[in-house]
Amino acid sequence: MGGLASVLYGGVAYTLFLGTILYAIAFVGNLPVPKTIDSGAAGPLPFALIVDTALLALFAVQHSAMARPAFKRWWTKLVPEPVERATYVLFSNFALILLFWQWQPMPQPIWSVADRTGAFVLQVVFWAGWGLVFLSTFLINHFELFGLRQVWCRLTGTTLPPPAFRTPSLYRHVRHPLYLGFLLAFWSTPVMTMGHLLFAAATTGYILIAIQLEERDMIATFGKRYRRYREQVSMLIPVPWRRVPFEEISAADIDKL
Repeated sequence: MGGLASVLYGGVAYTLFLGTILYAIAFVGNLPVPKTIDSGAAGPLPFALIVDTALLALFAVQHSAMARPAFKRWWTKLVPEPVERATYVLFSNFALILLFWQWQPMPQPIWSVADRTGAFVLQVVFWAGWGLVFLSTFLINHFELFGLRQVWCRLTGTTLPPPAFRTPSLYRHVRHPLYLGFLLAFWSTPVMTMGHLLFAAATTGYILIAIQLEERDMIATFGKRYRRYREQVSMLIPVPWRRVPFEEISAADIDKL
């Protein structure tokens, strides 16, 4: 695939991502869009449970399997390496769009916060969670994460730098602020329905599994340096008394541990 075609391909995948993630916010938050997590006519509960669980499982398998190094090594024999990440983003978009389209509502209430102040606080946390998601992507490399940097390098004939281990800002306090943002957004709702609870619980389970897989890959790439970071910084919940400033420890010092 030529440089210009790669950029166009990456741009389409990124544009679709922007539309999908914005729709995801509305879907989870029951904002005014054609289909949300609780909107629509409710069908038989067993059918809804089976369909929704299958949709969540499909996204989890696609999102995790395609991110593994072994899959990438095989996949790049078929897909040019500069567009591998954009293709991953594209497939993730398709999996989410299918989920939005075929999601079966289960509007039976599990709990409800009637107090206006409590409901307002939950809405604030919901939006703060999504803000944390976007901020976290820019603290690392937003455009590389979603495949744009790779296709730009292909167009300009430059080489993508090798992976570098950094702990900017929020990453000095928690190892996975992006996942923390998702958890805050998914669980913060004034009205928790059965469908919303299934979505939040399933995605939480997926996130906990994904963290283990991602950290295994990080250890394979950065070795003792990442192991030391994992010892110093908590996974999802900031623990100030546990944290040791990682930047004060050089790579040479890490190698001596």
